[in-house]
Amino acid sequence: MAEQHAHVTPKRGAGAVSPPAARVRGLDRSFGGDQVLRGLDLDLAPGEFTALLGRSGSGKSTLLRVLAGLDADYEGEVAAEGAVAVAFQEPRLLPWKKVWANIVLGVATPSPRDAATAALTEVGLTERADAWPLTLSGGQAQRVSLARALIREPRLLLLDEPFGALDALTRAAMHDLVLNLWKRHRPAVLIVTHDVDEALLLADRALVLTDGRISHDIPVKLERPRRRGDPRAAELRAELLTALGAAPAAS
Repeated sequence: MAEQHAHVTPKRGAGAVSPPAARVRGLDRSFGGDQVLRGLDLDLAPGEFTALLGRSGSGKSTLLRVLAGLDADYEGEVAAEGAVAVAFQEPRLLPWKKVWANIVLGVATPSPRDAATAALTEVGLTERADAWPLTLSGGQAQRVSLARALIREPRLLLLDEPFGALDALTRAAMHDLVLNLWKRHRPAVLIVTHDVDEALLLADRALVLTDGRISHDIPVKLERPRRRGDPRAAELRAELLTALGAAPAAS
């Protein structure tokens, strides 16, 4: 049987080491006769920004759903320290609730409207508090989704291809926003992406999921701020493309 999300108690005292934001050991997940995750092990350090890449169907979103507590039908050990929040590619806003009410949905707070306003201010959408979700642009809807995640003050923030449906300019703006929010709140972040350049732009660490396991764990030691096409990233880009089974483009 699956071990449900446990909360690890941090050790106290001088010299204590912070527990990982998430710890996975021996994770197996099957759908019918198809085993998607096979004995997967993973630690996510507090405050670390990690990108997860892999071919379509490799199990990236399955792993994210397990970490989020949305899928309990697995074998193995999964433990998360503190609150976990998730933002998907589809913002999944309730159309019959105004923006501010979507943000505080399920959150216990003595002043919901004030809490929602503070969250919207962080993502630059204060003026849209009373808007209906269907009146938002794609980028605005994703900002609301991020505000809804961050209001929970997560220690682990999970992002499942949140920018995949956005145009290039909006996507670049969202990259800047996510990095600024991450620097301000410092949760551990795990973002699922198919975009190698996006991984190198955002992450401290890039993981490649192959045959149900983490096949490559590549540190991204590039100074911030970064930009797409940075020549310093060329070697890492080639390494990631090779790990994904895609030949790097000839220069």
